[in-house]
Amino acid sequence: MKIAVCVKRTPDTEARIKVGADGISIDPTAVKFVMNPYDEFAVEEALQLKERAGGGEIVVVSLGGDAAKDTIRAALAMGADRGILLQTDTTLADGLPVAKAIAETLEGESCDLVLFGKLAVDDGNGQVGPMVGEILGLATVTAVGQLDIDESHGTAEREIEGGVEVVEFPLPAVLTTEKGLNEPRYPALKGIMAAKKKPIEVKPVTLAPAACEIVQLTLPPQRAGGRIVGDGVDAVPELVRLLREEAKAL
Repeated sequence: MKIAVCVKRTPDTEARIKVGADGISIDPTAVKFVMNPYDEFAVEEALQLKERAGGGEIVVVSLGGDAAKDTIRAALAMGADRGILLQTDTTLADGLPVAKAIAETLEGESCDLVLFGKLAVDDGNGQVGPMVGEILGLATVTAVGQLDIDESHGTAEREIEGGVEVVEFPLPAVLTTEKGLNEPRYPALKGIMAAKKKPIEVKPVTLAPAACEIVQLTLPPQRAGGRIVGDGVDAVPELVRLLREEAKAL
């Protein structure tokens, strides 16, 4: 089985984010960048599928600048076989040009399965995976929380409001992974050393013009401090009044 896993370099979710001087991007100074957390579930699922199949190949694909090689190396250290960097310094808010570039590369890979994270934590769009599936004309299932694969088809479970949806699909297919699908492994020292020797193919790409753009980036307004309305049960009437008249929560 040949599996492609698409990963993105994103700021650590615990990093303190500042808006850059241009007003439309973040200031990368002192910000730690990591593999998008949802993509870690995709990498781990690919590794487990390969292990259960007794062999195969896992190709890691990422789009970005040279720094994205570190993200690819992280996946290679976990156990993936090789990487492809779609090299560009262009940053777009529009997922479609990115999806087109990825789909064009995957067309030449003839993969049985393409995995993405459910969404990227930096923009939260969740667009690129489904777009790639549509461009390639493949069955696409999003937010997969449980997965079973055999030689020709798969069964996935997705959490929906009020229950669980079970989806059957043929291979090849495109899937996006949800938190809870598995527990991503930590790279061992042996894997980290081996990753340095695994190949990363660099393909310069020119993205198509975007249909949308970021016009302004601002941090959420600072929340007002809390207020103590009293102590014990005697404070309940005043708390209820404030929730009804000021917070409009009741």
